[in-house]
Amino acid sequence: MSTAADGAGSFLDLLTLEQPEPDLFRGLSHEGAPLRAFGGQVAAHALVAATATVDPDRPVHSLHSYFIRGGDTTRPIDYHVERIRDGKSFTTRRITAVQHDEAIFVLSASFHRHEDSPVDHQRPAPHVPPPADGHPLFDGRAPSAPEQAEAHAPRDDAAPRDDAGPRVGSKKWADERRGAWARRGFEVWAVSPVAPPAATGGEGEPAGAPSGGSQPAPARMRAWLRVTEKLPDDQHTHACALVYMSDLTLSHSIRGPEGGVGQGMQLTSLDHAVWFHRPFRADEWLLFDQESPTASGARGLAIGEFFDAAGTLVATVVQEALVRPARRPVG
Repeated sequence: MSTAADGAGSFLDLLTLEQPEPDLFRGLSHEGAPLRAFGGQVAAHALVAATATVDPDRPVHSLHSYFIRGGDTTRPIDYHVERIRDGKSFTTRRITAVQHDEAIFVLSASFHRHEDSPVDHQRPAPHVPPPADGHPLFDGRAPSAPEQAEAHAPRDDAAPRDDAGPRVGSKKWADERRGAWARRGFEVWAVSPVAPPAATGGEGEPAGAPSGGSQPAPARMRAWLRVTEKLPDDQHTHACALVYMSDLTLSHSIRGPEGGVGQGMQLTSLDHAVWFHRPFRADEWLLFDQESPTASGARGLAIGEFFDAAGTLVATVVQEALVRPARRPVG
């Protein structure tokens, strides 16, 4: 089994699983937060396992998942697939990720054979600069790694660690993480919104701008993402790749205008849901339009939409995260 934890190899290596039994799959995960498995890879692995038990002509159309405990990057994770239903049009699977004899993650996925639709509509894509006019998100000027202070489990002991190397969030730490993430085969370029001609407010407003009331407007973040290597043509692979990338930046929009993680906040993903609307390629540029419509009670909600370069809405993602002040190690 290839060890994705070391960041070597192709992007497809990150999605590779063993199959020791018909409905049992096994894989390793790399870090997201320090010493924690990256939640996007765990979710993608669960979808890989589910997809392997479904007819090829039924692509996934939605998934819903919960992060229960943090994953250990030094040990394999087992993915147990339950075949809930195989109907005429839909197939349903439930996947439980188990490590150290405990469930760490659960995911339900639904697959749908193609049907012609009597309706077809979407909202327009936002006006943003092309990727070439953006800046690399993981470059030390902003939080430089996915989930830099996040641990995918609601544990009281989940906190950024800076006692085993450069301080979490420091420029040195960011530079090291940037190189590690670049080797994993994808690009993320942040862009700012551009107001359409004759537009006032709306898309042209900066994130966190006042909306006319006492509360700040929803925090917003936009980025172009893609896998840098050529992927196979099957839509299953591209769906799994999108699930992986959908967890790279989404919860960062919960930070709000105060700066969030950069001001000592810790984000812990609680759940993750994806709806797939239309075919797409994850190895071509996808615009990820993300915002947090609300945050309260130590939880924040983030919603993201993926558009292809032609402006077609291909997927929607929703995530809730626990938001707490980051605790520093004693001494």
